[in-house]
Amino acid sequence: MSDAQHTHTVQLNHTAVYASDRRLSAEFLAAILGLPVGAPFGPFLPVDLGNGVTLDFYEMRDEPIQAQHYAFLVPDEQFDVMIARLEAVGVTYYADPGHTEPGAINQLFGGRGAYFDDPDGHNMEIMTRPYARP
Repeated sequence: MSDAQHTHTVQLNHTAVYASDRRLSAEFLAAILGLPVGAPFGPFLPVDLGNGVTLDFYEMRDEPIQAQHYAFLVPDEQFDVMIARLEAVGVTYYADPGHTEPGAINQLFGGRGAYFDDPDGHNMEIMTRPYARP
């Protein structure tokens, strides 16, 4: 099998998302995205993204949480619903990853996108079109 063929067989299965309160963070993201929170799995609380990938929220109380970036490709018809959910819970969304354009969305790659912080400061992104890569 060549390297080019092999890369097509690799898929992300899960990743840990560090949180100061795993339930709060998992429920927050699941509510915004319109997804259920799964049953605890050991120290993890999973949110199944529906494409074979789970975000496994893991509680870390004794050290600061290092903010990460997570981007979600969402159906165009659900984008406005997700923005409305952010507004309903009083979370500011931004058009840019640096959070300098509050209350605005972007229109990158012919789609729509926005960024918002989760309870631990992770920079979450929702977008309706994937980035065009060279």
